[in-house]
Amino acid sequence: MTLSRCVLALALLGSLLARAEAAPWVAGLHHMTLADPVDDRPMQALAFYPTTGKTHSRRMDGYPIEVAEEAPVALGQFPLLVLSHGNTGSPLALHYLATSLARQGFIVVAVVHPGDNAGDHSRLGTLSNLYGRPLQVSAAITAARDDTLLGPYLNAGKVGVIGYSAGGETALILSGARPDLDRLRKYCLERPNDADACRTHGVLISDRSELVPEADQRVGAVMLMAPLSLLFGRHALAGVQVPALIYSGDSDQLVAVDRNAEALARKLPVTPDYRLLAGAGHFVFMAHCDAEQSVRMPALCKDAAGVDRRHIHHSLQREAALFFSQALGAPQPAERSAATGAPRQQQR
Repeated sequence: MTLSRCVLALALLGSLLARAEAAPWVAGLHHMTLADPVDDRPMQALAFYPTTGKTHSRRMDGYPIEVAEEAPVALGQFPLLVLSHGNTGSPLALHYLATSLARQGFIVVAVVHPGDNAGDHSRLGTLSNLYGRPLQVSAAITAARDDTLLGPYLNAGKVGVIGYSAGGETALILSGARPDLDRLRKYCLERPNDADACRTHGVLISDRSELVPEADQRVGAVMLMAPLSLLFGRHALAGVQVPALIYSGDSDQLVAVDRNAEALARKLPVTPDYRLLAGAGHFVFMAHCDAEQSVRMPALCKDAAGVDRRHIHHSLQREAALFFSQALGAPQPAERSAATGAPRQQQR
């Protein structure tokens, strides 16, 4: 990073911190239902956004969160981010990041991917999942801009995508990557013991052969955590012309770092900001576990000695806000004197 960019980043960080102090936002939560583009069945999404409403504690998908449900959105113009969770996961596993970004002036829409979430594994290992996930995120972008609660407060700029694990693959397709399915077959011949990537022995089930990878021109930046990206060689990534912030743990026990995040960082045409976290495993990006979760899912909760999950999350929260503010434009709260009249929405 050049000296001038460092100065700009520090100035922007100072502005974000000052805004956080001046605007007493908390995280709102809005429940959305939209049509899954794959089969037109109902699909759920959770939207986190800045509000001055009263928060309440509740538990969702086993995660304790503090939100103001269906409260009015704070006055202003805010960037839109969309979050894609990992295979068989839940967007609530990243609630700490989504709610933090909401408090900092972003509207974050988190899709619950049909057929690939904590309660439904029916599309695992299929083409409809690989190519359907990006379509679902695109549908969520359109739905957010059309939403009567959120739409008037979204700025007219590009959209950011946050992808964790398989969500990283989804984010890359949305930003222009073209999966090379033969790479998966070859990888699984080489590493057949990779139970996560090779559950179908390197050959995806062709349940919807008419589906193809579709990029979304509205995407202007991606943040990837422990991204699954072995389907993409250098040529397959040529269309990805957006800034990327990538995090990976060097002790990831689920997604091989050498063939995923590290290879991706080398091959992206726009050099990404790549952060390799010492000693961290795949699940370090998931929300810190409370006592009940530590008993119920210890493998997802326990980190290696010397790895401070809370500290890593605090850094992620700050750095994500800075990255997306630089890439998409900073949140613009309304002046205190602004009484009514929500800004018009654009760029559906």
